[in-house]
Amino acid sequence: MRTTPRSTTQDTEAAPRARWRRLAARSRSGEDPSLRAAYRACRLTTRQHDPGMYALVQLMPPALRPAGWALWAAANVLDDLADQDGAEPAERAARVEAWTKALRRDVAAGSGSDPVRRALVDTALRWGLDLSGLYGAMAGTRDDVRGRRFADWAEWRAWCDEGVVPWVDQVGHLFERAGAPMAPRFDRRGDYEHFISGAQLTDTLTDLGSDLAQGLLLLPREALDAWPGAEDDLRRGRWSPAAAALVGATTDLARTWVARPGLTRGMHPGAANLLDTAARLLRAQLDAVDAAGASLLDRTPRPSLAARARILAPARVRARLAWSLTPRAVPAPRRPAADASGPRPAVAADTVLRPPPPHSGGARPPRIAADRMPRHVAIVMDGNGRWAQQRGLPRSEGHRAGSVAAHEMVYGALEIGLRHLTLYAFSTENWKRDTGEITAILEGVRRDLDAGRIRDLDVRQRWSGRPGRLPEELVQAFAHEERRTRARTGLTLTVCLDYGGRDEITRAAAALARAAQAGDVVPDLVDEEVFARHLPHPDMPDVDLLWRTGGEQRTSNFLPWQATYAELYFTPGPWPDVDRRDLWQAVAEYGRRRRRHGAAVPLASPRKPPTAPSAPL
Repeated sequence: MRTTPRSTTQDTEAAPRARWRRLAARSRSGEDPSLRAAYRACRLTTRQHDPGMYALVQLMPPALRPAGWALWAAANVLDDLADQDGAEPAERAARVEAWTKALRRDVAAGSGSDPVRRALVDTALRWGLDLSGLYGAMAGTRDDVRGRRFADWAEWRAWCDEGVVPWVDQVGHLFERAGAPMAPRFDRRGDYEHFISGAQLTDTLTDLGSDLAQGLLLLPREALDAWPGAEDDLRRGRWSPAAAALVGATTDLARTWVARPGLTRGMHPGAANLLDTAARLLRAQLDAVDAAGASLLDRTPRPSLAARARILAPARVRARLAWSLTPRAVPAPRRPAADASGPRPAVAADTVLRPPPPHSGGARPPRIAADRMPRHVAIVMDGNGRWAQQRGLPRSEGHRAGSVAAHEMVYGALEIGLRHLTLYAFSTENWKRDTGEITAILEGVRRDLDAGRIRDLDVRQRWSGRPGRLPEELVQAFAHEERRTRARTGLTLTVCLDYGGRDEITRAAAALARAAQAGDVVPDLVDEEVFARHLPHPDMPDVDLLWRTGGEQRTSNFLPWQATYAELYFTPGPWPDVDRRDLWQAVAEYGRRRRRHGAAVPLASPRKPPTAPSAPL
């Protein structure tokens, strides 16, 4: 067997790096010097402000690193504006707001004078990112300067979801564009959310001293009350046994959240390497917090250089190997209209939202009083197959016609201002149907997602159900739409696919049991609110109106937890025959009903006959 000479091995290892340099040089050849300087400024800002994040960005594909610098430089600039020493909270909030408004203007113009904003806008143009998802996080940074108070860990994690997840989502979009998606499997979505919360909690503990100097203690009341006296001691700068116990317990909780061994299963090796390395760096940072003791109140703890090297050196080797197998060039710069002959491409196709198309017959939406409008309508879309059979068509044609009716429901919901619409598309029991029909249903859903008929409407799209039996590409398509539309504030559309209500409750009970086993939940304190937090979509409001088409009068295991007090509405016609006018009629019927939620309504007192006036004396 021939042995490869050492020089040849070195040449082989150097070849991918040389190819990356050539690709990067070609992609930068059309850039102006000021844009290159903007990216260099972002790189320097990230390296100076957050060495750990800079090290992680270096594990990204070379083509994505400038985009990573731009994102984290922007996040750091906003944090700096929010944390400026010597400035009043109102002044700091105003500076964050001014920077955010300037970013909006730069997005509209396609460029800008500020180097960090210019690099961020250029990144969005090159990679097709939607920066509108960051505006909510920026508003949260603005509000943080006035201090935040959290009742419990659920509120704390909601704050984390608002302020951190949008930035992480942008990185996920970048990896998707580079052909190396880092989105976790749907059955690991809870682990992913816990991991991000663990990263934020690690950051909170690391910055404990500097936050206390500004009067901030960003831990929930639930944690503070567990160690009486700890809050007062920390605010006074005293490292007492209670304060040490609080920090120790919170550090242990952060370790639990970042320890998610199955999180990267099935990911591209480069993306998995980045997340695994992030978890190792977070654990090293938590070790530094533990070792700091009382000095945590005076300085920011950091892992030793040796500890960082033990983590990063092998990670860099794995990254070079992984990305050499998935080469990706930096996209060419995309110019605004003033610099190009054609129309300026939007930063993302869905940043400009359009109204729903009008009804084909010219029907206008009714005006519905706010106190007569349901907040959440759920629909069992029944009768597709029968509709097709009555017309001598294959059942698959009924499902195709049913998707048109589903679009009509979305249009009609937007027109009347409905906030939540949930559609029952495929149940856990529907697997008993003919294989051909199942395939037609699932392929139709995938075609619908790809066609994007509601993509540029103000609709936040979500999915509820089990991922295990669905095609992986369909699950990933749903995940992509969820991430892309998460910042929208109009209609929340939830599609239930491979969904069963009892199954949802069973999985929530299992999640609650795991939380109790991990010490996150006290079993004796579990109530309806605590249980609901462990449902797949804990923010889904109760169903006000449950409507079923097709003539059947049962709820068929649909949203049993959320629909306990729903008004039921049944109509005889099959689903493909309905349009938005039928939704308006259902909402009008809801408005005529009296909802008591178990309370007694006093009967009206019988009217007394009028008394004859007394005769004058």
